[in-house]
Amino acid sequence: MNQGSPGAAGWLNAFPDLASMPVDILSTLSAIQAMQVPGDTVLFRDGDTCQGYVFVAQGSVRVQKMDPDGHEIVLYRVEDGQTCMLTTSCLLGDRAYPAEGITEEPTTLALIPAKDFDAMLANAPFRHFVLGMISERIADLMALIEDVAFARMDVRLIRRLLELDDGSHVLFLTHQQLATELGTAREVVSRILKDLERRGYLNLKRGQVQLSNPGALRELATEQL
Repeated sequence: MNQGSPGAAGWLNAFPDLASMPVDILSTLSAIQAMQVPGDTVLFRDGDTCQGYVFVAQGSVRVQKMDPDGHEIVLYRVEDGQTCMLTTSCLLGDRAYPAEGITEEPTTLALIPAKDFDAMLANAPFRHFVLGMISERIADLMALIEDVAFARMDVRLIRRLLELDDGSHVLFLTHQQLATELGTAREVVSRILKDLERRGYLNLKRGQVQLSNPGALRELATEQL
């Protein structure tokens, strides 16, 4: 994530497309004060009423769904310069949230109250901005559906490990966290990780996954697609 925290109306800088909005829309947006939210904060829960349209100027919000048995899957993340598709859907359809959103790190948010959002949608440029954000999130969800429906779990796990690697090749996360990312059971993740460790692709420590050969992992995932 970017360093620093946009304050007051400075959060608008994270959304360059808003700069071309009509003066009245920009005036309304500029009056909105940014909020600083700590990491691991639950922003909304399954069944909550949506209070407004949320802009994530900086940080990360994990949107996830839990089934009746307690299994979770990460649907998508809302990061710098993005908005939440579920929030938009709930506002447009006047429905409660069907999932939960949790900040993964200190996050800067700006919120348009629901009544103001409804009024602003009458403005074509703002409406196009909102629909464009929905389109981006739908593409992410379609990729997730394709992944879940057609990809092998070991391939999905390897790909996720490589995506989470920041270059240090050491991931500080648990088997349960990986299971949540992939929408599967912890036991399944543990079995695959132990097999990869036995084959020399990675090393496991408590709360850590060390990628000993990222290049070979990438080749393995490609071969098994």
